[in-house]
Amino acid sequence: MHDATALLDTLATLPLAHCSGRPATGAYPDRLKPILSLAAHAEAMTEIADWPGYAPTPLIALPGLARAAGVGAIHYKQEAGRFGLGSFKALGGAYAVLRLLKKEIARRSGQQASSRDLLEGRFRDIVGNITVACATDGNHGRSVAWGAQMFGCQCVIYIHATVSEGRRAAIARYGAEVVRTAGNYDDAVRAADAAAKENGWFIVSDTSYPGYTDVPRDVMQGYSVMVEEALRQWPEAAPPTHVFVQGGVGGFAAAVCAQMWERLGDARGRLVLVEPDKAACLYASALAGAPTAVHGDLDTLMAGLACGEVSLIAWDVLEAGAADFLTVPDSSAVTCMRLLADAPYGDTPVVAGESAVAGLAGMLMAAARPDTAAALGLGPDSRVLFFGSEGATDPALYEQLVGRSAEAVERGAA
Repeated sequence: MHDATALLDTLATLPLAHCSGRPATGAYPDRLKPILSLAAHAEAMTEIADWPGYAPTPLIALPGLARAAGVGAIHYKQEAGRFGLGSFKALGGAYAVLRLLKKEIARRSGQQASSRDLLEGRFRDIVGNITVACATDGNHGRSVAWGAQMFGCQCVIYIHATVSEGRRAAIARYGAEVVRTAGNYDDAVRAADAAAKENGWFIVSDTSYPGYTDVPRDVMQGYSVMVEEALRQWPEAAPPTHVFVQGGVGGFAAAVCAQMWERLGDARGRLVLVEPDKAACLYASALAGAPTAVHGDLDTLMAGLACGEVSLIAWDVLEAGAADFLTVPDSSAVTCMRLLADAPYGDTPVVAGESAVAGLAGMLMAAARPDTAAALGLGPDSRVLFFGSEGATDPALYEQLVGRSAEAVERGAA
């Protein structure tokens, strides 16, 4: 166990950068509905709810931590158990694989297919000859590999130099061929794209770029299932005042933004994006007022957020809907992983991976700084929603950082 006061005091001293966005008011704009919408969400919800093992993940109240942070309520959507894959990404990559296969079946046979059709092996003569591929920091690739295995197509996943062996093995477990490349995540994206063009594969990427938007849109729409669950589970009389979300390429944050905005309008709460300071492409884009890449090795501990280039369609949503952009150091993630695991304020212990806690780190660091707290409107009446995007997706690294295994933490929660 770690000293709770020392952990919070440490967060108060770490460097925090803040940039204000320009969020629009009023109803969710019609111009954004071709990207993400409640109408498209309804299809995603229907399909995903029919997959084996579907169940809403829990929304965990953390009243003790809320008191310590000086806010009214904290609710943490725990995605560690999603379909046994360890992260929310199970919803996105696999759903995009399904959508792609359905389109190819319709194109090649003129017939319409559903999740149930593919799960039962119909159209295997078509599906078995299709190969999907992508680049990943770990979780997206695991979802694509799982979806390919579940629906019966082939799969090749590209990982970059710093992706851990544990995450590589977790992808390979679902039958995918895993190719490690030199360089960073964006280099792996380019390698996967080149191989797909050469071999006639289909790229299932969670980031969009010029000429490639349909599949990333499906990935993001899959994530909307998680957001809808959270809204249905929300226990407070009034909706969240703040939603702190992790950055990455922006697809996760855009799904949260769009679903809450179309559901709640101006009552959707203040959306705050949080990124590692070593891979802050959304923060750089907010400063520049346009999609802006950051370069270098992007070597952040928060591996799922090690992205240097913004997803263009995600940026369209976030530029309109995000209120604030924060960057936090890697050490803040370790501190927050320990805070959730130790539960020193009497809350339920929570297993959270490195990329799951960026939002929490941003909120706790902002709340400890009076000027930043005031700028973000954080105070004793704030009701804060977090999406705990992953559990211990690399169990060995988790134990190294927290000081005990995920299983030991879960036993403490039982």
